[in-house]
Amino acid sequence: MAALLLQLLVLGAALAAVALILISFVAFITAVKTPHLHQHDNEKFFLNDRGQKETLPSILDPPTKQLSVVVPSYNEEKRLPVMMDEALNYLEKRQKQDTTFTYEVIVVDDGSKDKTSQVAFQYCQKYGSDKVRVITLVKNRGKGGAIRMGVFSSRGRKILMADADGATKFSDLEKLEKGLDDLQPWPDNMAIACGSRAHLEKESIAQRSYFRTFLMYGFHFLVWFLCVKGIRDTQCGFKLFTREAASWTFSSLHIERWAFDVELLYIAQFFKIPVAEVAVNWTEIEGSKLVPFWSWLQMGKDLLFIRLRYLTGAWRLEHTGKKN
Repeated sequence: MAALLLQLLVLGAALAAVALILISFVAFITAVKTPHLHQHDNEKFFLNDRGQKETLPSILDPPTKQLSVVVPSYNEEKRLPVMMDEALNYLEKRQKQDTTFTYEVIVVDDGSKDKTSQVAFQYCQKYGSDKVRVITLVKNRGKGGAIRMGVFSSRGRKILMADADGATKFSDLEKLEKGLDDLQPWPDNMAIACGSRAHLEKESIAQRSYFRTFLMYGFHFLVWFLCVKGIRDTQCGFKLFTREAASWTFSSLHIERWAFDVELLYIAQFFKIPVAEVAVNWTEIEGSKLVPFWSWLQMGKDLLFIRLRYLTGAWRLEHTGKKN
């Protein structure tokens, strides 16, 4: 009996090893060697408040604003106005209190099928295209891809990514700014502050089914085991970057869909960019694009492929040299 169990264990280990080799091979041969940075011709422009085309700036240009807010939006015509009203009311009030404070909000319409761009453009007309800009992508890239397009067209010394659903209280930007400041001195002027909902975990567990709780813990374990250590909530859509940190990390990013946050933080930790995790106020908003089981399954696959592709050398991060 003992001999049979031993044989079964050896067979199981051998099958697991073969499966891992096959998965690693698939991850390697299907990997896009360099990040997808292509812009369609129509994505190089935005409409100003008079409806005229203007060329978008580049993150390689010197910053001319204190803050850029990048809002990825896919079919968000209903939820976007609530978030934009809250954000712009806060930003306008702050600018009146401090006349040196300058900002821009960049709404990136990620190939929406509804009137997201038209809704966002109304804010451009109201506040002016120096403060609100709309980038309309020709096709859907995914949340990470949309944010990257906004980041690469930003003018801020600091760049905030914020979800279109307004789930995070926008004034918590000040908490992220403090978290960023507490990391000083910033190596090469690079630092990141991540909004976190980890302090709300017990409350969320009480409201979730056992199955969704199991999926959540499974995902957190995979993030910790495969990619990112020391950050409890990698997926909160409220993150603040110095301009240099945003340029460096997003230039190296391969994943464009839901697991992009994990690769972004993996890149940051590889380059030893300091990261602060800051508790923020967060409320679940109806209308999420995530389908619980299949989205978690896709993210789990992405996490495994992130790790394997960097391990096998399909994706590489360079310590030296200036990124363009």
